[in-house]
Amino acid sequence: MATHLLGFFYASGLPSPWRPPGRCVRTLSPGESHGALTHRRAGARDPRKDRLSGKDPFPLDPATAGNDAGAPTAPATDGEGEPHSRHRDARLGSTDKELKSGAAAADSVRTAPGTSRQRGPRGQVMDAAGGSRNPLPRPCHVLVLLNPRGGKGKALKLFWSHVQPLLAQADVSFTLMLTERRNHARELVRAEDLRRWDALVVMSGDGLIHEVVNGLMERPDWETAIQKPLCSLPAGSGNAVAASLNHYAGYEQVTNEDLLTNCTQLLCRRLLAPMDLLSLQTACGQRLFSVLSLAWGFIADVDLDSEKFRRLGEMRFTLGTCLRLAALRTYRGSLAYLPAETLASRRGPSPARAPQGPADTHVVPLEQPVPPHWTVVPEQDFVLVLALLHSHLASELFTAPMGPMAGAMHLFYVRAGVSRATLLRLFLAMEKGRHMEYHCPHLVYVPVVAFRLEPKDRKGVFAVDGELLISEAVQGQVLPNHFWMVSGCRESPPSLKPQPSPRRKSQQRPPPAEHP
Repeated sequence: MATHLLGFFYASGLPSPWRPPGRCVRTLSPGESHGALTHRRAGARDPRKDRLSGKDPFPLDPATAGNDAGAPTAPATDGEGEPHSRHRDARLGSTDKELKSGAAAADSVRTAPGTSRQRGPRGQVMDAAGGSRNPLPRPCHVLVLLNPRGGKGKALKLFWSHVQPLLAQADVSFTLMLTERRNHARELVRAEDLRRWDALVVMSGDGLIHEVVNGLMERPDWETAIQKPLCSLPAGSGNAVAASLNHYAGYEQVTNEDLLTNCTQLLCRRLLAPMDLLSLQTACGQRLFSVLSLAWGFIADVDLDSEKFRRLGEMRFTLGTCLRLAALRTYRGSLAYLPAETLASRRGPSPARAPQGPADTHVVPLEQPVPPHWTVVPEQDFVLVLALLHSHLASELFTAPMGPMAGAMHLFYVRAGVSRATLLRLFLAMEKGRHMEYHCPHLVYVPVVAFRLEPKDRKGVFAVDGELLISEAVQGQVLPNHFWMVSGCRESPPSLKPQPSPRRKSQQRPPPAEHP
């Protein structure tokens, strides 16, 4: 991707693009609203018989599939994934329509989901109550929340051609609900009887997962509701959460239909892993939760600038990046953070109050100064600030090759003074996770547990999981292992100390000394 784009942009005199996560469209045009579609399996192969014959395509334990060291891989034939049929697009004529799965069509298409790296033995994950979290049951029933306008608007077609055939083979029945407007998914999960489902499957971009998690956290029974397992199926613009889960499962970096196939097969394998949440508080008193990132400056402005080009799909970020690089600007503000290495047992004198949800134990109210053991970056001009929970910022942006960290997040910031050419090289190298090897003096990285960011002018906006917020003082902290997602492994991420990437060791530049 980078090679092709370089030729175009060098020829035109424009800088080459990168693609940050974006907000998904939540609105259908009048007359296009649809209700729930319930799927019942009929005529599909019985996986239980396959297990008896040794042909189970989606075993509950990956070790039984014959993979190296139990690593989850796609069912393979000569190194490729099992073929699955391309079903016709479902015709939606009425609500609550009963659909039945058909047998695989003759014109099936092979997909190669990627090669998996080897892993060591897996440990059992313990939940908050001290017990282990079992995989999803077999058979299981899931609620699929799908945004038909996400990305290029092909999510529904991709569901029937790439997802449904695999679910039919794996004893996964589903009810399909199409979102009709912004925050529709948030409203649905806030009122839904979650006992009906074994998991909630989100098929769209990162913005729809953001809606679902915040809807669960707004329920009176949020402590129970947030324990309902979630699954991400990529069909949006950025798809960073899905790309990160694909990376954690051991697959090579892929995009589009291959990424969708990989994530669907993770659902069919049913393994769960705990994930961190980022709890955020704003100056106006808003409390919200992020599953991926908070961005300010360049990245958030690309989201905003490209909003008018949404129908271009992922290419909207290419165009938005060109516009922003051509008019590169800075954003004045102050930043403070609690480094992961100095966490220890020290806490703020009076933790920030939370009317609902878990308490933020590492931050104090925004009107108070940060605790003395925090690191303070003096007020200055920034190009961007990014707090990131996962490895990827988009399906082809391997932003944090340092590896996942339980209970901490990756904090990046770029100081003013960086040239357009240098910024372009960093984002091109980020596709393969090599940007830290440039040792750019303007780029600072540090793993943190909490942060506070205070814009000092009216420039820019915040992007939380691709959702845009007004620019005002904000602070956040990590809530470790706070919810469950379908994943390729059952182990919890490593401790707060960042680990080298499994594929290459990332050469990191230590953050400059700031005021403690």
